[in-house]
Amino acid sequence: MDNLLRNLLIVLAVMIVVVPIGLLAVGTAYGEWDIGVSSIWTAPIPNYALPSLEESFLNQSLAYWLSAIIGVVLSGGLLILIGRAITSRN
Repeated sequence: MDNLLRNLLIVLAVMIVVVPIGLLAVGTAYGEWDIGVSSIWTAPIPNYALPSLEESFLNQSLAYWLSAIIGVVLSGGLLILIGRAITSRN
């Protein structure tokens, strides 16, 4: 693995680890209060809450980490597929 990829993965891992810091902020995050698209799209993990767990900081943190990991895997997978499609044409 080259140094650039390794450094990018380290930065990505650090960003995933610090995701729950937003739980300590006062107020709401930008855009999370807008329900205008709720009839079009329903969130897989609404309000970052796992339905079977109680509302505690640890459980909310786990839901944030789960959301972050799912987002990274889906985004990364899509980028890899697009990259392979572009490079296979050449």
